[in-house]
Amino acid sequence: MPPGDLETLIRLLARLPGLGPRSARRAALHLVKRREGLMVPLARVLEAASESIAACSECRNLDTTDPCGVCADPSRDPAALCVVEDVSDLWALERTGAFRGRYHVLGGVLSALDGVGPEELGIAALVARARAPGITEVVLATGATVEGQTTAHYLAERLGDCGVSVTRLAHGVPVGGALDYLDDGTLTTALRARRPL
Repeated sequence: MPPGDLETLIRLLARLPGLGPRSARRAALHLVKRREGLMVPLARVLEAASESIAACSECRNLDTTDPCGVCADPSRDPAALCVVEDVSDLWALERTGAFRGRYHVLGGVLSALDGVGPEELGIAALVARARAPGITEVVLATGATVEGQTTAHYLAERLGDCGVSVTRLAHGVPVGGALDYLDDGTLTTALRARRPL
């Protein structure tokens, strides 16, 4: 490849999460050296994915079908709705197999500094889904960050008159966590959320 194309490839790879300029250079060189076995198939898959993957019209998950596989699954509990920040959070919860309801992907968190308000997150669509017949619980599974907590409190207020139980994921000591390695905020939250055995 001419140097211009190689530099463009490096610049684009550097935009990916977790890749800085040095990692992007290594990845670009790896791709170029394995052009037929890796780069060409990757280019084909990327092109196909850009044409076939879209957001589900019901939950905003990413899939090649609409509704997505989760929304279309008849074995799912239609009464429980889990709200997550991003598709990666949905995938993380799905890996556990612990939640068998449906999801709503916000696509981020409320952030005045970044110009992200309720309209950008599709909160009106979430409230409409929560008001639908049959929904009895909405689980707020936003992160334990300041923005995640703010978003959860805002959602709890908006969902307050929907006639559903609004619950929140537990926060505190992780399984296998040693107390002396935890930060003060995690320990404080764990103490406040304690429950009887």
